[in-house]
Amino acid sequence: MARPRVLTSAAAALTLTAAALAATSGAAQAAEGGYVALGDSYSSGVGAGSYQSDSGDCKRSDNAYPALWNAANSPSAFTFAACSGATTSSVESDQLGALDSGTSLVSITVGGNDVGFTTVMVNCVTQSDSGCQSSVDAAEDKMDSTLPGALDSVFGAIRDKAANAKVVVLDYPHLYDTDVADCPGLSAAKHTAINDGAEKLDSTIEAAAGRAGFTFSDVRDEFSGHELCTGDNWLHAVAYPVDDSYHPTATGQSDGYLPAFTGSA
Repeated sequence: MARPRVLTSAAAALTLTAAALAATSGAAQAAEGGYVALGDSYSSGVGAGSYQSDSGDCKRSDNAYPALWNAANSPSAFTFAACSGATTSSVESDQLGALDSGTSLVSITVGGNDVGFTTVMVNCVTQSDSGCQSSVDAAEDKMDSTLPGALDSVFGAIRDKAANAKVVVLDYPHLYDTDVADCPGLSAAKHTAINDGAEKLDSTIEAAAGRAGFTFSDVRDEFSGHELCTGDNWLHAVAYPVDDSYHPTATGQSDGYLPAFTGSA
């Protein structure tokens, strides 16, 4: 027997309400302690503009997801430590000073610079299809060899310093929608190679987050339909300033990274 439509609608409304209350409760609990935002340019907000004047080359943006989450939730303390160009080792040596037993929430993106993200993109823009593929292959070799241990090291250091914190590890979006034909710019072969590298990088990060007992939040769902080639891009292609290239726009931070983080915080 079909359920009366009014009952079905009521059940759906209750489900949505419960989900909203759970999200609100989680955010409120996280806001009771300090929030520390760690990581690289995808967390500092390179490409999103409105950079904080005292952040220098770290290029911390008021439009980046950590700053947006802080503004919306008012945690008891907020340290925005993420920095453009950061690697696992520089996060471990330079960014963990604000962590302590009172820290309740930590976010991080890291790993792309360890495997040479910038080098890959420069080579894919300036070299042939085979040159691009060779750069991606070299990056994937690092994902198999050195990156897992480097991630384990920095995640272990975070846990040692912030034993009571919820740690949310976010990954990187696919840069291209490879289903779009006749996309201007790089070749279809390059698009596929770059996305394949990103896929392997994200899987490597997810595995390390799991080993550490951290929460993994996959941003690829949020960015689906908003990659380069879609016409509704939340990512820069080659841009000026050049540092903005292949980084999220302000919309990519607010509508991509922020919901992915908020849903896991």
